[in-house]
Amino acid sequence: MTNEAPARYMQGIAVPESSVNPREFFLRTRRRTQLESSKAYAGLGQTDTFELKKTDILAGLFIRFDGSLVTVKGTGQVNTQARWPYDLIKQLKFTANGQSNIINCSGLKLKAREAMGKGDLTDRGVSQNYNGATVTQGTLSQACESWGVGSRATNVPDGTYDIDLSWFVPVAEDQIDLSGAIFAASSSTDLTVNIDWAPPTDVFTLSGTATATLTGTVQVVALRYSIPLGPDGQIVVPDLSVFHSLIQTRYTNLANGENELRLIGQGAGKTVLRAFSQLWNGAPAVPVVVNEDNFGKMAWRFGGNETPDEYPDAQVLRYINERMYCSDIGAVWGFHCHEFASENAFRDAVDLGTASEWRQVINVLPAVVLSNAAVETTVESIFTAGAGS
Repeated sequence: MTNEAPARYMQGIAVPESSVNPREFFLRTRRRTQLESSKAYAGLGQTDTFELKKTDILAGLFIRFDGSLVTVKGTGQVNTQARWPYDLIKQLKFTANGQSNIINCSGLKLKAREAMGKGDLTDRGVSQNYNGATVTQGTLSQACESWGVGSRATNVPDGTYDIDLSWFVPVAEDQIDLSGAIFAASSSTDLTVNIDWAPPTDVFTLSGTATATLTGTVQVVALRYSIPLGPDGQIVVPDLSVFHSLIQTRYTNLANGENELRLIGQGAGKTVLRAFSQLWNGAPAVPVVVNEDNFGKMAWRFGGNETPDEYPDAQVLRYINERMYCSDIGAVWGFHCHEFASENAFRDAVDLGTASEWRQVINVLPAVVLSNAAVETTVESIFTAGAGS
């Protein structure tokens, strides 16, 4: 008869119970930043798939696009839309250990979340061109990035423009406690990243015989933590019993006045860390600036009519968001966020087991003439392995 050490299942992977020792892990582990994959960009409207290595503990991914845009006006014009440049990633999907689409959102949402997750990361003073004007606040851009041509640019001249864009995929909620990081050192581990690139009509408006050709290389760089050995020679790991999720949902059928939008995928075992949204309006769609002229009361509710946070108008929420994130997220890309984790970790997070029927309240004022309008909401949460994504 064989005696086996008691096992503990974390994220669907069996780990010896005696190996789970967060304090010992953080004393002995070492961060590793390594190139995971590099390949030629598949092209607008195409998909790139990356299978990740089965090693260490995976905490994050850096995605980089390095290439060029060639524009030729011909008999028409090349214009860029508001989805350019960061929603070049139309949808990034990260799947791990049987949990499909733990992260499923667009590139612009990843840029917003990066600013929200790191209060010392700022875009202040980084110049980019948006809608024909130089903008130095709220672009979510880093100085080392290059948009090539501006967002919402009209009649782009013929030329070849360098493009260098980056996105961070937060597999773990943060890089300190590693909540949501993935135990990857197992033959049963399955880690996949699928990037659906935007079709041409999402990022460019072309007339006549005009063309816009985008080529380049996609790099995936993994941020991992080594799995050390303890004093007894056994592996040591932190508590990885939860997943970290970032899921985007699109709401239509909006109206002027108060809109109450129910959070999709609610259930026990899930905890909401933040929920951030944009209102896209018009054709081609643009994000509506968050201010008191465009939005009235902003709030979130649960249960029958419990409303813990209520802002008299959007300008108040925008002020609070900028104070938290060191970025005016409502100015250019029209983001607003109900934040529960930025300054107090998990103290203020919303437990969907007790705060059921979670809704966000968005009051769209009459000044906004709605046309093909949609709210895109991204919910960041922590959930146990059995609760689903």
